[in-house]
Amino acid sequence: MRVDELFLQRQLQQELIRTQQKQEPNIPQFFGELKGIEFKTEKEPSFIDTLKQMIQEVNQLQQESKQKQEDFIKGEPVEIHDVMIAAEKAKTSFQLLMEIRNKFLDFYREIIRLQI
Repeated sequence: MRVDELFLQRQLQQELIRTQQKQEPNIPQFFGELKGIEFKTEKEPSFIDTLKQMIQEVNQLQQESKQKQEDFIKGEPVEIHDVMIAAEKAKTSFQLLMEIRNKFLDFYREIIRLQI
């Protein structure tokens, strides 16, 4: 949970306790049920998780391209355009991954050069 959500939940619980102590007739009874409600947040993927997933996808595309090339060479019924499309997808995704790596290294080098 994020800090602001915890703070908001705590304020809501305190307000509910105060209103229940007053027992005002115009306050609905379902406010008492709100005490048990907790805010749930999903864990967002980190940069490392995203990078790992991207590497796995690039690897999968490379393997698919290699398999289609081998099938074509063996004479199995594979269309040449499918082989070329798979090869270009693998090549493009690998180039993108290399550019991301290069930008990350540039960023790292820039941080190292910073004066503290």
